[in-house]
Amino acid sequence: MAHAAFLIALLPLLGAVLILLNGRTMSDKATGTLATAAVTGSFAATVWAFVLYLNHEVTSTVHLFTWFSVGGLNVPAAFQVDALSLTMCLFITGISALIHLYSMGYMAGDTDYRKFFLYLNLFVFSMLLLVLANNLVVTFVGWEGVGVCSYWLVSYYFDRESAASAGKKAFLYNRVGDLGLLAAMFLLYTHLHTLTYTTIFASLSQLSGTTATLIVLSLLLAAAGKSAQIPLFNWLPDAMEGPTPVSALIHAATMVTAGVFLLVRMSPVLALSSDGRSVIAIVGALTAFVTATIATSQKDIKKVLAFSTVSQIGYMVLAVGVGAYGAAIFLMVAHAFFKALLFLGSGSVIHALNGEQDLRKMGGLRKYLPLTFPTFLIGWLAISGVPPFAGFWAKGAILTSLYAHNKVLYALALLTAVLTAYYMTRLFVLTFRGEERFADVMDGAAPHESPLVMTAPLVILGVLAAVGGALDLPWLHAHTLETFLAPTFGAVPAVAAQSSGLQITLAGVDVIAALIGLGAGVVLWRQRSSAPSLEPSFLENVWYWDEGYDRVIGRPLTGLAAISGSVVEETIIDGGVRGVVTGVQRLSREVRKVQTGFVRHYALAMVLGLAFIVLYLVARVG
Repeated sequence: MAHAAFLIALLPLLGAVLILLNGRTMSDKATGTLATAAVTGSFAATVWAFVLYLNHEVTSTVHLFTWFSVGGLNVPAAFQVDALSLTMCLFITGISALIHLYSMGYMAGDTDYRKFFLYLNLFVFSMLLLVLANNLVVTFVGWEGVGVCSYWLVSYYFDRESAASAGKKAFLYNRVGDLGLLAAMFLLYTHLHTLTYTTIFASLSQLSGTTATLIVLSLLLAAAGKSAQIPLFNWLPDAMEGPTPVSALIHAATMVTAGVFLLVRMSPVLALSSDGRSVIAIVGALTAFVTATIATSQKDIKKVLAFSTVSQIGYMVLAVGVGAYGAAIFLMVAHAFFKALLFLGSGSVIHALNGEQDLRKMGGLRKYLPLTFPTFLIGWLAISGVPPFAGFWAKGAILTSLYAHNKVLYALALLTAVLTAYYMTRLFVLTFRGEERFADVMDGAAPHESPLVMTAPLVILGVLAAVGGALDLPWLHAHTLETFLAPTFGAVPAVAAQSSGLQITLAGVDVIAALIGLGAGVVLWRQRSSAPSLEPSFLENVWYWDEGYDRVIGRPLTGLAAISGSVVEETIIDGGVRGVVTGVQRLSREVRKVQTGFVRHYALAMVLGLAFIVLYLVARVG
């Protein structure tokens, strides 16, 4: 187990180091092959560790070395191999390997090909370090690692102002979230004197309810930054400025799942604060709904998928808030399948249209993309919640849990499901159906299917998106994903058992919601490419969220900075320094007048001074 766990994280790091040291002497093909092989090897090591775990089902700690010891804080570089970390590693490495393979074709001919794969390997290594860590300090290293890698990759085309700005925006928003994770770590160490997960969970009785709530809210802030939840969600759509494989990696296998993972990993702490969990549930529900409405009006194919990711992550956060941790991870895994498929499929479409991303300039691509079309079709049905695809089972598990906990949140989540099916149908119809609108884009040429190195991952992901729901179906196997993960969760809020009839009814409602969204999308968009009444500027401009931040935070701080520069800096600080200088100059001019250069004046001054001293001493003696 120790060797397997070590290799899981080592291989992507080794791949990045070899590319860094030998990049100039390696061909592009060799670089891509090495990077892909490194992540594929990591996936194989994860499967090895998973098999070993199934044989024993005992959580183990892999101690690599003692990192540092300061005062009473001892931080080892160590991994925690349990059901949760292995589940995360399986889909992270598996999906990332497919994205690396796809990237070999998508990035062919790019001038910074080697740098791209170097960053990609580092990204995967950082995410694996985050999920394998057995303490919050090592988790934080991985947390920061995925943050900086996302900055590099989002702003990969840094010569474009939009890409450079998007990278900075992602970096700054994530730094706000980092404050939450640091605050949680400080609170935990102050009260429990440890940052190791197992020791924290064994000492939770020492935490008061107020402290636990503060920790939970701090963790929520951290998750909001990394997983793009309200109020820190609007960096993620701008991250579409990076290459499409980067979008797939961020949205499906790394980065945005980190916040949900952190909340689930800390579920024993969440169990201590019902108020904290309620806030988490509300934030997740609002994020899922708000971003679903925004996705209905986006005209960039990747931005529709980006807001879709934020909405789906909102579902996961909502599930965490009601204690449905298994359902949250189930959707995370299923989402990795169909969202990677959708992003890579959109990349194939963009590749076919010479880089065009505007849905209004697509249409009728079905006959030109014989492999991309059917795989994208599976992804569309899966995310829309149509049975028997993975999204139906995963999202249904969350909706069923919500119905048992909170009917209001259930209704909001169900409405979000309708919107999801609608905006994904809009995207699908505008891309593959209807009249062809790409003549100006192609200059007379016909769209072309992507090479095998790009379509093969689509086929694999299509199969996973179709059958992935089997992971958590109890009538197929006794050891479902829920029961497999259960030992890693804290106390789960108790709810009344639901009858089989109620569960079937709720599943039927889920199907009806999906069909309503699909039907509305087909009817409204099959014969049009744009509709201002259906795409209000309020939604297209993201509820004017960025403009609101600009007015409430950006402009006031810019004005304050201007005042500080002109008044505080120039007048008060610099004016004070200049005043001291002027005063010293004036004093020196006055003092200089007594320096006459005549010896008789100095002798007189000495006599007068001596006389003053004598008189003073006589007066004291008298």
